[in-house]
Amino acid sequence: MKRILVLCKRNSARSQMAEAILKQLTFNRNEIFSAGLKAEAVHPLAIRAMKELGIDISRNESRSVNEFYHDKLDFVITLCDETREKCPILQGAHTKIHKNFDDPVSYRGNEEQKMEHFRTVRDEIKEWLTDFVERYQLV
Repeated sequence: MKRILVLCKRNSARSQMAEAILKQLTFNRNEIFSAGLKAEAVHPLAIRAMKELGIDISRNESRSVNEFYHDKLDFVITLCDETREKCPILQGAHTKIHKNFDDPVSYRGNEEQKMEHFRTVRDEIKEWLTDFVERYQLV
């Protein structure tokens, strides 16, 4: 069993979606957490985007990366450049992996355009994580 932490700026969208997708892809066989440089409420459009995949993140809580400072972690995955640059050194992190994804929370447009952007980012994250799970044989 691996311990995986997914990090993003606010832990409100990308990292929340990634945590849920990783849990699904690995059949909950690993300990998977998400956090942010600062903790904000899970974004309603992230909840809606995940619900379209049959995954409920409506009860997820946002967490700060500081909660994991001393934890033993097999993988720390950063999903945005800002987090990679500003993330504190996690003492127990074994392997660090980075992939930058656009922030759907910052996207400007009407409600349907925003929702479409959340879907796009969600699908990009899922595709990348599918490769990650296969590469590191996490199932």
